[in-house]
Amino acid sequence: MQERRNRRGFNEYFVEHQHLRLNDLKQEAEKFGLENKYLCKENIIPEYPRPEFHVSHLKHDTDGDGLKRIMKDGGFRDPFTDGLVWWSLKVGPEEVTSAEARLLENSFPGAHPQTESFLGKFATSPAFLETSRLGSYRFTFPLEEVLEAYSEQLCSGAQPHMRVYETVLYKQEVMYVVLVHSPDNEELFSKYPLLTDDPNAVCVYRDGKFIWRPEAMCETHSYRLIRRDDAKKMEAKKVPGRAEFYVWDNVAVALHVEGEFNFQQKPPISYVGVSDLMEVEN
Repeated sequence: MQERRNRRGFNEYFVEHQHLRLNDLKQEAEKFGLENKYLCKENIIPEYPRPEFHVSHLKHDTDGDGLKRIMKDGGFRDPFTDGLVWWSLKVGPEEVTSAEARLLENSFPGAHPQTESFLGKFATSPAFLETSRLGSYRFTFPLEEVLEAYSEQLCSGAQPHMRVYETVLYKQEVMYVVLVHSPDNEELFSKYPLLTDDPNAVCVYRDGKFIWRPEAMCETHSYRLIRRDDAKKMEAKKVPGRAEFYVWDNVAVALHVEGEFNFQQKPPISYVGVSDLMEVEN
């Protein structure tokens, strides 16, 4: 584990070349001598589901100044020096609904669909919110469209490479970063493992979608998962007393861009507002 100060002036801790599950991340933090009161909670976090989200859209949140620059350029560029343009997975209600159906089918094969939904009560971390901590404007694109444009503009039509870049730990957030780059930069990024379709990985790419298996999807734990094997059902039961706060995780996609990255059509923009409930840390 290493430490650095990010562009917004906050300390962040990171492990290169790996997407560490929470237990492994705890061990790395302990070896580094880092005390994180959220990450190190044990035996008091209520049971919560471990779904698999199939995500087909990316989002890029920005503020007013960023919006003006993007519209002026007609595309996206790295405003700093590392050549990376940052996106994140857009996980909406449809992805939550399909993830719940998958989770139930895998847990109780052949069971009848439940009439009462439960997964949405756990999908409450900032990774699932429509509001943003990074600005009031959001660009949303289909993942395949982004990768196709990237291939044409930066890879001479070849398929871009995806790599396991790093795991980043903030005060309460864990971010798993996937690096996307041109095959021409193979030597530059060869130290980072290729992203493979590993059934135990936090994030993989398959059939035009990112498969995300969140380690901590709630942040504020107000419900406990109840598994009823006899009835082949899962339920969310309200936890009495004070809710528990824990880390929450998400997946970021860093596109390596030399120059500008443009889209042929006008980017779809939405005003998403800024959440006043979250402490901006990263």
